[in-house]
Amino acid sequence: MSDILTTSYDYDLADELIAKYPANPKESAKLLVYDRQKDSISHLLFGDLADILPECEIVFNDTKVIKARIFGQKQSGGRVELFINKTLPKNEFIAQIKGRVKKGDFLYFDDGIKALIKELFDDGSRLVEFYKNDVLLQTNEIYTLLDKIGHVPLPPYIKREDNKNDESDYQSIFAKNLGAVAAPTASLHFSKDMIKNLEKNHTIHHITLHVGAGTFKGVEVDEILSHKMHSEFYDIPKPTQNLILSDKKILGIGTTTARTVEYFARTKIPCGECDLFLHPQNRPIRLDYLLTNFHLPKSTLIMLVASFIGRQKTLDIYQEAIKNNYKFYSYGDGMLII
Repeated sequence: MSDILTTSYDYDLADELIAKYPANPKESAKLLVYDRQKDSISHLLFGDLADILPECEIVFNDTKVIKARIFGQKQSGGRVELFINKTLPKNEFIAQIKGRVKKGDFLYFDDGIKALIKELFDDGSRLVEFYKNDVLLQTNEIYTLLDKIGHVPLPPYIKREDNKNDESDYQSIFAKNLGAVAAPTASLHFSKDMIKNLEKNHTIHHITLHVGAGTFKGVEVDEILSHKMHSEFYDIPKPTQNLILSDKKILGIGTTTARTVEYFARTKIPCGECDLFLHPQNRPIRLDYLLTNFHLPKSTLIMLVASFIGRQKTLDIYQEAIKNNYKFYSYGDGMLII
């Protein structure tokens, strides 16, 4: 019964253990390794990964974070902040807007860009599209303009303004397909040198899953089985499809990769919307190993970790990490489950 109660995935964390900045160099971040067969924990560094990783092929998420936060004005002149949650087809976006708006309102931003509020949704999100010189902007044009006027969408628990370093720090070295509004954070630990080292004995593959703002949304129902999972666009290239369909061992880098691999393993659909919710009553069927960061209490991400090793073991490991002063969340340290 405890496995389905949302409160059973709670833990306390001191503010000073929330990473405000990434480790520098990347290889110096801590890595907690949990060996399921031995039921043992080791405390290493990310730079040790190539030396201790079992035989496997590695899958990364190559999504690229857009500068999803922009500041502008309402028609009345009042200040407004718009945060893109998700890209939709037909040049539309789901957004959060700080400030009261009505359907049909325009919001005005730098470079002559304006946003039309098309719909107001019950959850507080808004459907918007963007114009310049009264011409509807295409999605790729918006991405280009956001790169000029937007801000890096740091997670809400990193309580500081974004800076120039975040433009590279909050992207993985594989980032190439624009569309995410949050980074696949386990990938942030990897440098070019680490990848070269890994490639000596491991083949690297990619998937694309555009991480949405829903990744930060807590589970608000009493029982996790009642939680409605957010969906995110994904695309899996043919070589990665073949890997998933094979019997080779796979290490997934991050929860976004884990969900995408597992969704394809269940559906055999290579492209679409992934809304898979992994938890102790919906365990992985394909992924062998997982590398991930430490996640928010009562989040779908900590529940995903629990789908691999069980709820109590997950909480025990988190307490071990706290005791050893690991840094948590997006810019924090990581754990490897083998």
